[in-house]
Amino acid sequence: MKIEIPTTLRAYTGNQAVVTIQAATVAEALNRLTGLYPEFKKHLHTPDGKLRSFVNLYLNDQDIRYLPGREETQVRDSDTLSIIPSIAGGG
Repeated sequence: MKIEIPTTLRAYTGNQAVVTIQAATVAEALNRLTGLYPEFKKHLHTPDGKLRSFVNLYLNDQDIRYLPGREETQVRDSDTLSIIPSIAGGG
């Protein structure tokens, strides 16, 4: 499957916009991604291994928070997982 990396996090994937991973679930895809790029893990997960609240994941344009299996949702080679960090600001 393809994992789309946001511009702000590409420095942790060798400046790749898309990383191709073979996995059975969303969680496995993220584990393989962070296995290839260990520095990426701290931007996705808390120290206790939970997905950070400001990281949004979309599987083929569907927010995984609203899928029945969430991170355990099965994936196919043709799927795309998009990582979208929330952006806050203002002044």
